[in-house]
Amino acid sequence: MVRPSRQIDEALLASGAALYPRLGCAGLSVRAVAAHAGVAPGMFHYHFESKQDFLRQLLQRFYEDLFSQLEVPTAQPGAPLDRLHAALCAMARFLRQHAAELRRVLADAEAGEAVARDFLRRNMPRHLRLLLGLLAEAEAAGQIGAQPPLLRMTFVLGAVVAPVLVGSVVQQAGFLPAPARAQVAPQVLSDEAIALRAELALRALAAKGPA
Repeated sequence: MVRPSRQIDEALLASGAALYPRLGCAGLSVRAVAAHAGVAPGMFHYHFESKQDFLRQLLQRFYEDLFSQLEVPTAQPGAPLDRLHAALCAMARFLRQHAAELRRVLADAEAGEAVARDFLRRNMPRHLRLLLGLLAEAEAAGQIGAQPPLLRMTFVLGAVVAPVLVGSVVQQAGFLPAPARAQVAPQVLSDEAIALRAELALRALAAKGPA
């Protein structure tokens, strides 16, 4: 029997990615995904063992995309702080683009969805190890002081990445007056703002002030 085109797999996963931020694990039905992809529900069951299997693959694709963007600057030659700066900027830019997906994963995990909880439990240590490793390299090179590892990591993530997630919510929800909301993109979400926050955060960790 000839296996249906893998393009159907991709179409279903693309539809799942489009619907997931709005529907979450509970609301993302097989019928909704198949209808969005323009295929019969039976094709969903042909390609995926279950809805849970589909959700696992969907979330894992999202994370592998993020992790690959972190690995590239980390593997480049150069000083540890330069590579950490590049990794933090890459992470913030990715989450700026996919803030809705991350918020939904966290909400699903808090609601007790097993797939979301397993996803976070399996993957969060991967990028944390990567960032902790770069910070340890920077300390060994004398570029930063000997602060507790989790303290300094949460500090840089709070300075560089967290504003992207908060800013995306504020920008979409309309909590701020229009003039202030107009400044969220250039001062919080732009590439330039992300890079400046990363520079300031790493400078604060530096053993010595800037030359």
